[in-house]
Amino acid sequence: MPITVVRGASISWSETGSGSTVLCAHGMTSSRANESARLDWTDVATSGHRLVAFDARGHGLSSGGSRPDDYEWSALAEDLIELIRRIAPGERVAGIGVSMGTATLIYAALRAPKLFSHLILAAIPTAWATREAQIQSYLLMADLVEKQGIDALIESLRSRPIPSSFAGLESVEYSPDVKEHLLPSILRGAALSDLPEASIIAQLKIPVLILAWTDDPGHPVSSAKKLHELIQGSHISIAESLNQIGAWGKLAAEFLET
Repeated sequence: MPITVVRGASISWSETGSGSTVLCAHGMTSSRANESARLDWTDVATSGHRLVAFDARGHGLSSGGSRPDDYEWSALAEDLIELIRRIAPGERVAGIGVSMGTATLIYAALRAPKLFSHLILAAIPTAWATREAQIQSYLLMADLVEKQGIDALIESLRSRPIPSSFAGLESVEYSPDVKEHLLPSILRGAALSDLPEASIIAQLKIPVLILAWTDDPGHPVSSAKKLHELIQGSHISIAESLNQIGAWGKLAAEFLET
């Protein structure tokens, strides 16, 4: 797997397909390997695009340090901007984000809008009014990992209900793809983060597709609807079933042709 050093971290990435570059940014504590088992973007790679999936700093096969502010969404956006300039020089790329990856893309696109042709923003995280409760949850998780280890966190999350949009799965197992000693810093970095203010997000002029699923407090539909309201000309699709989530790859490929 290729490795590109970005702002002191070794970022691992892989690519499939050929054509214009589309970068995939995964969710917090996940990785490109974990994400590919849940969300299938193959239709993008088979429709004339070079699909690049990468492990964010401290995740998967990428390295990372112990400073929480390195994992703030705005800092991860700086990683992404430099990665794009290194592996797709001179190119205007599209981005697919999931949760933390979505937030990373939003910050990156606001800072370097000329780098992006399209944004596909999936599983929008808690933001603004819904963020405070999530922040407290992350801080408690970080403390739990430090005191009792990662297995204690996994066990504590097993009892959480499965969102109705994932009905049909026997379970949604939390399987973090991060090193245990980095997990508290990653969680605290998320606790330091929120989406930009509404007036700033409204400045985005890039074509945007918003993808949401229902009944997930960590990725509320309210966040997706608010983004759709703020970003002029954006499109939104809200999945209520596994079949609809499974169609996201096709939706993404079709959107990239617009």
